Amino acid sequence: MPRTISKRTRQRAIINGYRSGLEDKLSAQISSAGLKVNYETSKISYTVPQRNSTYTPDFLIETPDGRFFIEGKGRFTVDDRQKHLLIREQHPSIDIRFVFSNQNAKLYKGSPTTYAQWCEKFGFRYANKTIPTEWLEEGEQIK
Repeated sequence: MPRTISKRTRQRAIINGYRSGLEDKLSAQISSAGLKVNYETSKISYTVPQRNSTYTPDFLIETPDGRFFIEGKGRFTVDDRQKHLLIREQHPSIDIRFVFSNQNAKLYKGSPTTYAQWCEKFGFRYANKTIPTEWLEEGEQIK
C-alpha cells in the first residue's frame, strides 16, 4: 500500500506557506544546502492552443552556473504532462526538473509507464523524494 502524507504533515506545510508536505520538505532541503528558497517566485508564460496561460514553478534554484526550476509532484496528471510538454516546446532553454513523491507511480491505473519513464522519454531530469545533492551543488567552486 502506498505511503500517504499525514494530515499533520500537510497542515504543517500549509502553515509554512506550501501546498503539500513534499514542497515543505524540498524547501527545508534547499535551505539546508545553504541556498535561498525561492518558492513560486517566477511565472512562465505558455500558450495552450487557443488560450494563453501561465505556470508557476514551485522552486527557482540559482547557482553560479545558472538557474533551474524544481517542481515537486505527488500526482502527475495528464494535464500536468501536457503543460510541461507545451512549456518545453515554447521555452526550450528553461530547465524544469521534477521531484516525485514516488517516481515509480504509474501515469494512470493500468499504465505500463511510470513517472520516471515518462521523464526519460521526454528528456526531463527527475528525482525521487528529495532533490539530488548534485543539483544543489551545481556550479559550486571546489574548495
